[in-house]
Amino acid sequence: AVNQRPAQFVTARSAKPVDRLRIGLWTTILPTGGDLRRKETTDMAAQLHVVWPRFPELLRSRIIGYVWDATTPVATIAKSQKTGTVTFVVMRSGSEDLGKWLTERHNVAEDYAKIFGEFPDDPRAITISIDSNDTHSVAESFMGPIVFRAP
Repeated sequence: AVNQRPAQFVTARSAKPVDRLRIGLWTTILPTGGDLRRKETTDMAAQLHVVWPRFPELLRSRIIGYVWDATTPVATIAKSQKTGTVTFVVMRSGSEDLGKWLTERHNVAEDYAKIFGEFPDDPRAITISIDSNDTHSVAESFMGPIVFRAP
C-alpha cells in the first residue's frame, strides 16, 4: 500500500532548504523473511520515500527510502533490487523495538549527497508504504508526525 502526497518544504519563517527529517514510527509486525538486499524478499514493514522528481520521472527521479527491514543491518545503504530510482537507508532492523513508539531523525541533504554525490534541491513528494507481498506474509506500521525542517 502506498500513499503519496505533494510536499511543500519552504515555510514562511525560512527560505532555507530543508535537510532535517523527523519521523514518528510504531511497528508491530515485520514481514517474515523480508530482506531488501534480495529481489525475491524485498518487503519492509515501514517505508518513507523522499522523492526528487526528474524528467522523465519513471527513469530519472531520485528517491531515498527510509525503511524498517526485518534483517538488513541499520545504516545499510542499498539500491533497490526492483527499480533503479530508489536507494534504501535502513533506519531500523529486526524485532527488538517492535511495539514501541520511536522517533527517527535523519539529515536528508547529507544522505542525498552520500548517495548521489551532490546536495539536493528540496524534495517534491513523500510516499509512505508497507510491503509484504514478496514474502507472502503480513506487516503493520504506523507513522506520524513526519516533520521536515530547515537548518
